[in-house]
Amino acid sequence: MFDREGLSLDTVAAFIEPSHREYRERVVAFCQEEIGDGPDPETDAAARVRARELVVRMGAAGLFGPIEEGDVRGCLVAREVLAWWSPLADAVFALQGLSATPGLIRGEDPGGWVDRAMKGEAMGAFAMTEWEAGSDVASMTTVAVPDGSGYRLNGGKAFISNAGIADFYVVFASTDPGAGTWGISCFVVPADADGFEFTGSLVMSAPHPLGEVRFKECRVPADGLLGEPGTGFKTGMAALDRLRPTVAAAACGMAGRALWEAVQHARGREQFGKPLASFQLIQEKLSQSAIELVAGRLLAYRAGWEKDRGASRITMEAAMAKAFSTEAAQRIVDRAVQVLGGRGVLASHPVDHLYRSVRALRIYEGTTEIQHLIIGGGLVRGAGP
Repeated sequence: MFDREGLSLDTVAAFIEPSHREYRERVVAFCQEEIGDGPDPETDAAARVRARELVVRMGAAGLFGPIEEGDVRGCLVAREVLAWWSPLADAVFALQGLSATPGLIRGEDPGGWVDRAMKGEAMGAFAMTEWEAGSDVASMTTVAVPDGSGYRLNGGKAFISNAGIADFYVVFASTDPGAGTWGISCFVVPADADGFEFTGSLVMSAPHPLGEVRFKECRVPADGLLGEPGTGFKTGMAALDRLRPTVAAAACGMAGRALWEAVQHARGREQFGKPLASFQLIQEKLSQSAIELVAGRLLAYRAGWEKDRGASRITMEAAMAKAFSTEAAQRIVDRAVQVLGGRGVLASHPVDHLYRSVRALRIYEGTTEIQHLIIGGGLVRGAGP
């Protein structure tokens, strides 16, 4: 099921190709060489420096290939392995995918940023969320007004990963505020654009580059518009639809590492004169975690398989994978902390870092509650499970 290197692809063999096994070995080799056994940075400032380093090294190693090729299962493999070794490295890969995918979907590359991102020469950010517009995207207040041959953006975005260190931002703004989601457009904005400002970091318990940005009469040329006016929401949702199963894979990677650490501890720790692993209550925790981990992985790879074999949308499959896997991962990591006891709450232990890192996965790219609404709405409309 797993070893020190990560989760075995044998569990999901029905959904992968030989190329995915070869790619996994490349990602593992990268992790061994570039990440090793060292912990992720413990401060926001250090995480920002490390994230920039990892973008360059991942690009040089060719790890972004599955993003560029639209190989969802390849992205699943990458995120599962990276999350096992380093939640920060997983986040770096995820954000390159999220910032590049809108352009890849539309076959457009304003400013050549997508090409540079896939080579590791530029770091991207996906700027949709605002303080008062999270799940309710239609309530965003950032606006883009036509101005000569381009647009002027005004407003702000919050909870933006890579804010302050990204070279370009995929920004969603309303070009027709009265039209709701149908009035949202998508723009590619360089970090050095006039009127763009990084206003500060938002510090998480597990360091991850996050922050706020603002636009004040920010000038965007006409060729900075991605697609047609009013198609931004559709583009953004299509990108999230494609990448949502990869969040499930990241959750499984973190959960798998936590379970592996718990098993190793239970085998080696003695209490009351015998190994901790011999106690049935410990075995029950480990078994429940293993069941949920396998189920989550199968849901994730099934969604990727559907997309890679030609499905136009995988909305239901992706929602199921993300909802189940992220919630299960939280429980699996929590059980691991309990098995490890005092060691599990030491800041220096990998499981404590996983405990702090895994929580955000139940929120970003659509909360669990939103996934349930998507699934329930699909069932009501007649979509099958």
